[in-house]
Amino acid sequence: MKTNTPPKTWFITGTSSGFGRTLAEKLLARGDRVAATLRKVNVLDDLKAQYGDDLWVALLDVTDAEAVRRVVDRAFATLGRIDVVVNNAAYGLFGAAEEVSDDQIRHQIDTNLIGSIQVIRAALPHLRVQGGGRVLQVSSEGGQIAYPNFSLYHATKWGIEGFIEAVAQEVAPFNVEFTIAEPGPAKTSFGGGLVSPPPMDVYKNTPAGEMRRAFVAGTFNVKGDPIKMAQAMIDSVDRVPAPKRLALGSGTYTSIRAALVERLATLDSQKDIALSTDIDA
Repeated sequence: MKTNTPPKTWFITGTSSGFGRTLAEKLLARGDRVAATLRKVNVLDDLKAQYGDDLWVALLDVTDAEAVRRVVDRAFATLGRIDVVVNNAAYGLFGAAEEVSDDQIRHQIDTNLIGSIQVIRAALPHLRVQGGGRVLQVSSEGGQIAYPNFSLYHATKWGIEGFIEAVAQEVAPFNVEFTIAEPGPAKTSFGGGLVSPPPMDVYKNTPAGEMRRAFVAGTFNVKGDPIKMAQAMIDSVDRVPAPKRLALGSGTYTSIRAALVERLATLDSQKDIALSTDIDA
């Protein structure tokens, strides 16, 4: 499927499955080039056989900062200009805050938050030198709202959104733009990749326990179409200026809007307190 859009070159992390794989497939099919990174050898062999040099593949664990810099540098050196960097590699740690282990907490933060930060840091010098580019950060509705049992996952998603809010201002003079994609629950392999510690009995009859039972029973509402969501991410790159955020899914829109309205109402209700704490004139 060819489009009238000039071909672009994309760098995408986490392409073995889910949104990363879908993005790579759609972009290659329309005639773009893709630098795909992943942790599993040979997973993209079928796409490589079909698209040849349009697909550049490298092994990468984003928790290895030195490897991130090395692979990003090599991608730019090999492919020249890279128009879009897609931070997609991530997973979910599913458990109440006191159920998860220290090692699990560290790995969640190293992957979702620090890994994404390091990919952006490695790409910025190249994007500056080439005169600009886009960074598409795959976050989640979980960067704006929160569910019980996902506290550590939310910590990383809220964290990366704050990081991007700041760094986007830092590099705007260099024509580097950011979009935060916020998909809701979608029919991808994400659920199967959740890491879950042994549950504690004390949480059985709490919101955390209810969420666990919903996942086990398959009653957690998943309405998102990953194909449509991936296409919306791709289309966002052609919008000027870049949209700061991209909410994906009807449930996402409803949930984020309700959360923002509630926050604004809470803020307004405390206006007098806020204004009373300035230094006296």
